[in-house]
Amino acid sequence: MGYKHLNDPTRHLLYYSVTQTKIREHFVDIRFYPQEEDATNRQAEDEEREERIHMEIIVDAYGPEEQAMGWYYYLADNMGFPFSAQYIVHRATSPLEPGDKVEVVGMAPEEECEHEMFVLIQGKSHPLAVSLMQLEGIEVDEETQQAIEDWH
Repeated sequence: MGYKHLNDPTRHLLYYSVTQTKIREHFVDIRFYPQEEDATNRQAEDEEREERIHMEIIVDAYGPEEQAMGWYYYLADNMGFPFSAQYIVHRATSPLEPGDKVEVVGMAPEEECEHEMFVLIQGKSHPLAVSLMQLEGIEVDEETQQAIEDWH
């Protein structure tokens, strides 16, 4: 389990866990401990999300490639493009920094999304593919927010 500090190292920890043949990044606010009611609501939301993932996204998938394509089409169908987003995680492969705001214009080509989901952002001269895990929607519609959270 690797840890990586973000802008405020006392506030967030980034940890990785392997889930269904991909790495998911999760954020933990270590200064906030939810009350019991909040934890119960969050658990119900997590159960609902897991059911949605298994019954809608990967229901007929028999291998990693089919799971990836299930995710690809679920995200493509449920995210309302274009939308504004903010970078929340720095990666060595990305020219952007946490806090940078971008316009997401669509999904990257299928072949780019076989192991991780990438979206296209508007670059200076042409669209650039970036990992959806690096982004957080800004004032997006409910369906787009849910799809982003499902992937995270």
